[in-house]
Amino acid sequence: MPTPWKRSPEELHKTYIANTEAFYKAAGRGLSTELDDFVTGCALGLWKGSPSITQNHVDAVNQLYSKGCPAPRWLLWELTEKVCSASAFLPPLFFWTLTEQDARRGTDHSRVFVRMLTNILLYLAAVDDEVTMAEAAYITDCSDKLSALCDGAGVKKSKLPLNAGEFVTSGELPFTVKTSSRAEAAPEKSEGSAARETAPRPSLEELMAQLDELVGLDTVKKDVKSLINLIKVRKLREESGLPNSAMSLHMVFLGNPGTGKTTVARLLSGIYAAIGVLSKGQLVEVDRSGLVAGYVGQTALKTQEVIQSALGGVLFVDEAYSLASGGENDFGREAIETLLKAMEDHRKDLIVIVAGYDGPMETFIDSNPGLQSRFNKYLYFPDYTGAELMAMFRRNCERNGYTLSPEAEEYAVEFFEDMYENRDDNFGNGRDVRNRFEDMITRQANRVASLETPSREDLMTVLKEDLLVETE
Repeated sequence: MPTPWKRSPEELHKTYIANTEAFYKAAGRGLSTELDDFVTGCALGLWKGSPSITQNHVDAVNQLYSKGCPAPRWLLWELTEKVCSASAFLPPLFFWTLTEQDARRGTDHSRVFVRMLTNILLYLAAVDDEVTMAEAAYITDCSDKLSALCDGAGVKKSKLPLNAGEFVTSGELPFTVKTSSRAEAAPEKSEGSAARETAPRPSLEELMAQLDELVGLDTVKKDVKSLINLIKVRKLREESGLPNSAMSLHMVFLGNPGTGKTTVARLLSGIYAAIGVLSKGQLVEVDRSGLVAGYVGQTALKTQEVIQSALGGVLFVDEAYSLASGGENDFGREAIETLLKAMEDHRKDLIVIVAGYDGPMETFIDSNPGLQSRFNKYLYFPDYTGAELMAMFRRNCERNGYTLSPEAEEYAVEFFEDMYENRDDNFGNGRDVRNRFEDMITRQANRVASLETPSREDLMTVLKEDLLVETE
């Protein structure tokens, strides 16, 4: 299918800002954060119908944010994983509220939202030069479901176009997009670039509050706070002209999958920036595949590129033990040597955190004297208990506008307690909770979709049957 509306990531960002600003002009900016997250989720679902995920998709999703809102910075492998696990499209809770407000006030902000979202999804579908029928069908499904909610709430139908320079003129496939001269004359500099430069960093207090809000991890939180206090005192001594002994901030995170290692690393990167240890505070997450190439001499170059992107922040190497598991001639050892050199060359503005299972990580550190000397701080991430798993599940429900019925609550408590008590080597901790939550959303959506006129309460309520798996 031809894509005459294809745009570069920078132009796509202009389209996103133009459409969202047109919506905010009508409905206000109160939904900016929720809207950005929702559109990102729609992009993941949309690209499930793409033949493959490319760097074009990464560049596009990294442009999805409103003025003043921090943008996500995704890597190719991370985006591919997210696309594969994306859930089916569901109208967001805030859109339901918006239609109710329109019906009461006689406005049509919800219909402006539908046109805005359709515009954006069209451009997102075209970032790889091809719009598949699956992607086109996804866009139509989104538009139809949202429009049906508008119709059901009695929102008036406006014939005025979305005042964003570009707007959809037909809802039939293939889509047609009309472009005005005003959009073509838009300035070349991305507004998002300026927003990123001027957006304030989270304060130390905000980051520490986020750390405290994490479920469980009491020992990890205590160790992080002790480390921060130590760094603060060292900086005070330095400012007072007092000597400090040598100190390495590189760390080893030990624990099973899904125990919060990446989340804590991301918070640490921001905390270190907030207290002046790092200049930027970004987190760059990689595994073996992001560092090791398949040819002699290429691994060092690949690893150096990742290191350059992490300067000023934290480089988080997950399952780092795999770098030393292939024998003397394995290219993983070249990646290790490159990392060790970078840790020395950039010791004032790069922190490396390696993570993985307890036993393999101890073997990894012991495999190289350089690793032993540079990694002397260990944080242990225990498995979540049944009560903690349930707390995470309940929090996911609350954040996404779902309410557990008493029977569903009782069943979930027993389920997660049993999951913890009978855990094995495949136990995924927080990942199992997330998977269970996504399965619940799908089952609840299938049940609610069969209702002729679902109410707001129907859309929010989770029943016990929504939590049952096939074998049950």
